[in-house]
Amino acid sequence: MAAAQPGTVALKVPRGRTSSGEIDYLSLSFAGLLAETDAWCARLAAKGVRRGDRALLMVRPGLPLIASAFALFKIGAVPVIVDPGMGLRNFLSCVAHSRPRALVGIPLAQILSRLCRRPFRSIETRIPVSGSHTARIRKAPGGDAADAASAASGDLAAILFTSGSTGAPKGVCYEHGMFEAQVGLIRSTYGIEPGEVDLPLLPIFALFNPALGMTSVIPEIDPRHPALADPAKIVQAIRQENITNSFGSPTVWRKVAKYCRANDLTLPSLRRVLCAGAPVPADLWEASRSILPNGKLHSPYGATEALPVSSVSVDEMDAAATRGACVGKPVVGVEVKIIPISDQPIPILDPGMEVPGGAVGEIIVRGPMVTREYDGLPDATAGAKIADPSSPGSVWHRMGDCGTLDDSGRLWFFGRKVERVVTKGGTMFTEPCEQVFRVHPRARRCALIGVRSEPALVVETRIRGSADARKLVAELRALALQHPHTSKLMTFYFRPDFPVDVRHNAKIHRLALASWARSSLAYSSD
Repeated sequence: MAAAQPGTVALKVPRGRTSSGEIDYLSLSFAGLLAETDAWCARLAAKGVRRGDRALLMVRPGLPLIASAFALFKIGAVPVIVDPGMGLRNFLSCVAHSRPRALVGIPLAQILSRLCRRPFRSIETRIPVSGSHTARIRKAPGGDAADAASAASGDLAAILFTSGSTGAPKGVCYEHGMFEAQVGLIRSTYGIEPGEVDLPLLPIFALFNPALGMTSVIPEIDPRHPALADPAKIVQAIRQENITNSFGSPTVWRKVAKYCRANDLTLPSLRRVLCAGAPVPADLWEASRSILPNGKLHSPYGATEALPVSSVSVDEMDAAATRGACVGKPVVGVEVKIIPISDQPIPILDPGMEVPGGAVGEIIVRGPMVTREYDGLPDATAGAKIADPSSPGSVWHRMGDCGTLDDSGRLWFFGRKVERVVTKGGTMFTEPCEQVFRVHPRARRCALIGVRSEPALVVETRIRGSADARKLVAELRALALQHPHTSKLMTFYFRPDFPVDVRHNAKIHRLALASWARSSLAYSSD
């Protein structure tokens, strides 16, 4: 991209406000970003970072993240990227498990590595990074461009950790060929063109932009707490910089949509918004029609281990659906099958393993971007991967989700497999059940849980005394009786807030809610 469009802006990082109130950005062209990356290559080499080394990245979003990550790719090292907001215990466990040889980190990261010696005991070299979002390093003496290390498609490229929303975070091994396939699938699925401008509301997605030829405008957002993002700042950046593309969670985009509607604003420059991390609620699909006059809201479906799998746009959505969340048709080159639900490893895919058409089962996927293994976790790999004897070397990934394929080939998400509630009357799935109750004006969010083998619903709302609770229970029970799959749900809990994942602040921790409910006040419709 530096050769194709050297003068095009590759990166814009906010550094304050102008006298007129506009966001003041540090800008760097693709040629400048390449030079910055080459300077990083020299610095890493001087610190003894070698081909094949694992390097833990603990840097801020923006220039330090993009330049250091691509420099590591260029010299053949392996970036290890862990979400900083997953909690200190989980974070240190991920560091210890991944065994990085190098640490590229801001001052706080360097201090942490000294204080918590055991998890960082594999570190042999430390490369300090300024704490600033905008700091650049000086060009190395000589200034020659670094030669890129050769890499085969199957060579390890990076280790990215899952969010741990339904278990301990796991390191996912990404090969160079998988990244190449991802870039191609994202470009072709959404028609992304070089010269577009992206606002990545999840920092790691900024790493795709240089390969796609898009300008990255770094948002004024704390990646550890996306739910606390100021929608006014996001909207200002979109309108000021003529953003054409943005990726973010439903939690963030719901705030943006609410702000736009309250202030009678639209976002005319946006061609597409990619919204993922949890099912997109019906009200956000509807709001997108008015705030995106020249664009569309899309929801890609996938996981850290396989992305993208499928995609759905606002034009395909049925706001009244109560059968699950439609996540669209598989993207070109990706296969999806529905197999019987099992909590046991499945070593080999049998030819007749698929469930009958329209039946609910476990979602498995195969494609060029599907990862093959977890880092140093053979049992987890065995539980998530299935070999296909009809295609030697081919791997199916078990998404850990339940769903179905309809007659037109669209995939419907029913919920996480570990969060299904098995009752005497059958299995209940989170998404179809929760959709029934989201229409209630006081239900900010809902969560189906199992308590002592019985189904229950937790509603995120504030209760104003027992009379208010009884009234709300009666209204929720009336909604339950309108649908066969919720008609036996008679127990309700209320909480003012839900525990959610750190990456998107959107995935509900239903297992944590189930544990909480065992010792909390339940309301019954009896």
